[in-house]
Formats: sequence, structure tokens, C-alpha cells
Amino acid sequence: MTHPRNVLFIVIDQLRADCLNGALAAHVKLPNLRALMQEAVSFENHYSVTNPCGPSRASLLTGQYAMNHRSVRNGTPLRHDTPNIATEMRKAGYLPMLWGYTDSSQDPRAHHPNDPAVRTYEHPMVGFHEMLEMRLEESLPWQSHLMEQGYRFDRYEDVYKAAPDPDGIRRINSPAVYSAEHSDTAFLTNRFLQQIPAYAKQGWFAHLTYIRPHPPLVAPAPYNRMYDPSLLPLPSRMETAEQEAGLHPFCAPALQHARAADFVEGFEELEVDTTAIQTLRAVYLGLATEVDHHIGRVVQFLKESGQYDNTLLVVTADHGEMLGDHHAWGKQTVFDAAYKVPLIMRLPKNEAQAGTRISHPTESIDIVPTILDWVGQEIPNSVDGCSLRPLATGENPRDWRKFSVSELDFANPLSPTVWENQLGTGPSDSCLSILRDERFTLVEFAADLPPLLFDRSSKDGEFTNIATDPQYASELARLCRSLLRHRMQNMDHTLSLDMITNEGPKRILRH
Repeated sequence: MTHPRNVLFIVIDQLRADCLNGALAAHVKLPNLRALMQEAVSFENHYSVTNPCGPSRASLLTGQYAMNHRSVRNGTPLRHDTPNIATEMRKAGYLPMLWGYTDSSQDPRAHHPNDPAVRTYEHPMVGFHEMLEMRLEESLPWQSHLMEQGYRFDRYEDVYKAAPDPDGIRRINSPAVYSAEHSDTAFLTNRFLQQIPAYAKQGWFAHLTYIRPHPPLVAPAPYNRMYDPSLLPLPSRMETAEQEAGLHPFCAPALQHARAADFVEGFEELEVDTTAIQTLRAVYLGLATEVDHHIGRVVQFLKESGQYDNTLLVVTADHGEMLGDHHAWGKQTVFDAAYKVPLIMRLPKNEAQAGTRISHPTESIDIVPTILDWVGQEIPNSVDGCSLRPLATGENPRDWRKFSVSELDFANPLSPTVWENQLGTGPSDSCLSILRDERFTLVEFAADLPPLLFDRSSKDGEFTNIATDPQYASELARLCRSLLRHRMQNMDHTLSLDMITNEGPKRILRH
């Protein structure tokens, strides 16, 4: 089957929204993403509905909240019959091609225990046609490429250790052992550009996923020292980590769960002072700029090959990154920096909206229904998200959501986490939900823990928990009711709108 329309769905791993709009935007060069924003529609209040990598991509690619797909941790299986963007694009006649990874844990009921598919949480999601494997913990094709180029390493992990500077000292912003020409980002882009041209004859769907700027934070020259750490803004944080830990019982374990030293290879005893933190932030921004450069190559290919104007182009991130904000690192937390991500969407024949920035609350689960809507494929009832096409084309839907919701599971059934050990929680109540409306952020816990309530319009924002302030009691009650209603209204709809009748099964559509 041939199609007049292409879809290119690009995901950048762990890119914060404020690299394009916010505190870091003025300090990082992302010329190609910024140029794309001028030709596309940007969603400036966009959030991942869950963290970390595996769960976020499960939601991103199925259009389901974590409460429904339940692949809530790296390593927690996703049910094999869950509809996703790949299975549904196949119904539309597309071959769902994957360059990169989906971080999907396979359903053990569908595989023998010896099957390699259930020996890694980084297996491709059901339905995808893997064009290039680029998994963070393996990446065998990239390893082979490096070996071909003459690089030698005893362990794969050594690839992520920085090379010594000319004085023989290895620093946290020393260059990678590989050149920019041979980086994982360059290799992934090169392979995509080598393989995709012939597919123009039939139309295509491609999912292109960049590992960077996900740690380990090591960058090839010149990206490793592209930014002066002393010129970057400091993280948004209280004066001490102890003050952050005292905000709520959840926070102290969160600070212990991920450390700055975990973000670089070979610096286990890293002294975490302001200089080290700013240097790590500078390397992160360098990696983001490297990804931007290669996305620019991809956009240029689309334009030069005459496919730009018949390709739906979506660029987003799977989740954010704390990067020292609140003295925290990683993404398993409650704060916006870990969930708020960019979303840039260019729809062909939508020039009238070029450069538009949309402030409506949007969620990562909205991308699947948007793509299916655009190609004319029915959206399964299992999908919780809403098509962004009306917003992107200038409509103002009267019934659009008034808030966004995210979830986090902080348990590990096989080895209790620091939260479980310190808070006395278990696998079923080590989870939380976050609701953000125009002004407030509510965090509610399944365990018997007090809520968090932030007033984002206040200068104290995420630094002051006002949940116990009588002045906000009515707002707390309102937001709690909204969260409860949201959960009740969005329980799994996979089969709930089907009925078995004497005339056979019947179904009404949710979307």
C-alpha cells in the first residue's frame, strides 16, 4: 500500500522543556529546533504523564495513562495485546519503522523464559520493525561501528568514560573517547538518512529516538566544553539539600535515589560542589546541542528530498531531568522539571499556524491519537489522550482539559527501594499522582502520606507546601475531587464501551 503522507516521530531522551522556553533557553544553542518552531506549532504546557524511561514511553506510544497500561517501572511488562502506535499504523497500511529504542518490557506470558525478548527491559514494543538497535545498555551496532573505526574497549561501559585531557587528567567535562563524527547521535542519524530515502516511493512512518542528552554525561569535542559552566544559571533550589529533604517525607529518599555521581562514568567519589554541578549542566546542554545539530540534518533531508510538505513531523521528549534543581538528579520525583517537556508539531498545509505557541495543558498521551487522526486511522478506545489536531489548526475546543495529570511508581517488587525502606510502603502503595491546573500543583500518595500542594503563582512555588494552610483548604479539596474524578473517568476503556448482544458484539467509539 502506498501513502501520500509520511510521519516522522522524533523523541529526544530526557530533554527539559526550559531548554527551549524557560530558565536554560538563553544559555543553550538549539538553532534547528528553534527554526522548526517558527514553521510549526509548539505546545508550551506539555507534560509526560509518567516517569521514568520505560513507563514514559509506554504511555507515549500507547496513549494510555500508567494507571491503565500498568508498565509502571523499567522492567515491568506491558501487556502484549495493548494497542500502540505501531499496531494501529499497521492497520493503516504503514510499516512502523524504528530507529533507536522504545524501552519496552515484554509480556512474559507471550514468550519462553529463555527468549532474549524477556531478558531486557529495552526490547522494541510490539508492532515495531526494528531498523536499527540503539539501546542504552547494549547498542551492538554502534559498538561494532566504533570497533570498525579502531576504538578499543574492554567493557561497553568504558565507552562512556571521558578521555584524559592533554595534561593526562580526566575531568567530568573531558571529551568522550570517540569523536563527534562517531558518536551515538551521529551514528543513529547517519543510519536513518542512509536507509530512509527509498521509502519515499510508498510513504512511511518512522520513529527516531535519540539517547542524548540522557546520562552518562559525556560528550565528544567540541560539545563537551561548548558552554562555560560559570555563565550558566544555578539550579533552582533551596540553600541546602537538608532543607529540600524536609519539604515532605517523600523528598529525602528521592535525594538519595539519584546522585550527581551516578550521571558520569568513573567518578564514583565525585565531590558535588557548585563547580561540579554547573559543569555537569554544561555537558548536558552540549549533548542537547549535538542532538539539535543532527535533527537539523534530518529536517534538511526532508526539505531537499521534497518530502517536508507531506510529512507530519513531531518532536518531543520522553520526560525531563532535574539537573540539580531541588538538589535532585534524574526524573523520579514530583517536580515539574522532571515531567515538563517540549512538543513541536508541524502539520503539512498548516502554514497559517506557523510559529504558534499553545498554552493549553497537553499530555504525552495526546501524540498517538494526533498521529492516527492525521492519517485517518480509527483511534482505539484504549487511548486516553486526545488528538491535538484541533488545537494545532487554530481551533479552541470548548471542552479541552483544564489540567494535566502525571503518575510515578517508586516501588521495586524484587528489591525494595529507598522509599519503601524509609517510608514503610509496599509495591501497591508506593505510587503518587500529580495534578497541575492553571495555578496549583497537587501531589497525592496511595500510601498514608500527607499531600503536597504548591501555588505556582507564588514566588515560593514548589518550595513551599501549602497543603496544611487553612487558607487553601477549599483549593485542596477541589483539586482532590478533580483528581478522583479524573481517575474514575479515565479507567481502562479497552472493552468498557463494548457490549455482547444477541446480534453479536457492538461498540461505540470513545473518540
